[in-house]
Amino acid sequence: MTDRNLWSYQDIAAHIGVQTDTVRSYRKHGLLPTPDVVENGKPFWYADTIRDWVLQRPRNRRRAE
Repeated sequence: MTDRNLWSYQDIAAHIGVQTDTVRSYRKHGLLPTPDVVENGKPFWYADTIRDWVLQRPRNRRRAE
């Protein structure tokens, strides 16, 4: 089944556990997929688009402390 719910920056941030500004930075640097929909200048992505992207993105590597 396809999830066509539209996600904003805030939704994506909550899904991957980062701040909203981090997601905006990802888009600015070309790390997010192209938005599926733009309404009134605001980008939105289908939930499935983001879930697929999450599965393909490199994991964050934290330095051992």
